[in-house]
Amino acid sequence: MIPLHDNIRATTFPWVNCGLIAACSLVWIMQLRAGREVDTMIERWGLVPVRLVTPSDVQLIEERPVWVQTPFGPQVAMVKRELLAAGISDWFTLLSCIFLHGGWLHFLGNMWFLHIFGDNVEDRLGHLTYLLMYIGAGVFASVLHLVVNSDSAAPTIGASGAIAGVMGAYLLLFPRSRVLSLVPLIVIFTMIEIPAPVFLVVWFVMQFWNGTASIADGADGVAWWAHIGGFAAGFLIALGLTSVTSRSTSNLPRNEYDDEF
Repeated sequence: MIPLHDNIRATTFPWVNCGLIAACSLVWIMQLRAGREVDTMIERWGLVPVRLVTPSDVQLIEERPVWVQTPFGPQVAMVKRELLAAGISDWFTLLSCIFLHGGWLHFLGNMWFLHIFGDNVEDRLGHLTYLLMYIGAGVFASVLHLVVNSDSAAPTIGASGAIAGVMGAYLLLFPRSRVLSLVPLIVIFTMIEIPAPVFLVVWFVMQFWNGTASIADGADGVAWWAHIGGFAAGFLIALGLTSVTSRSTSNLPRNEYDDEF
């Protein structure tokens, strides 16, 4: 299901959401301009789990398959090399990885989902709170991926975990909204207006199913548990914030007009 738009209009301009899209776009342009050095950029600023759990005095060696020319033609050979150091620090990559992307589809898909759901969540939470929620969900998503894949030397990148946090918050804050979605039916596409909770719960179940399968079958190149962790973090952060707001409101003195609302 590809979301086209929801039926909730924000009452304030989403400065932070636009800023996050702009930041990811700027980093994406830097990746495109890096050319052949983009792999180095990803390895230095992406989340490499084994780099965080290995003592700093231990040399990290990665074994990677590469194509080599032999007298019998091109063949795959395993090449060992030392992993590059992180750009600033190993732990900073828990944050920096959420601004990198692995391809046009990855980048455009993430930015579209952020555009659809982020403005309403920012409108409800406020600009600064929304920014902190986004970063918090993204970092928690990275941490859960680290826990599940602690022995992996593959760099993990993408805003998916943080955006999953936005979707989790949206599920709690807008349970009655609807999302116009493009849905594939065998060989054709049709547009269907789907209740947001149905869209988001189906999305979450798909992540959980694939995440569980990835543990049993091995890594498949997608950080499913980052999606799961981000979604749960966004939902719980929004739940905590709304609970605090509800308690604050309940302590206000009642007046004769309260019962009209």
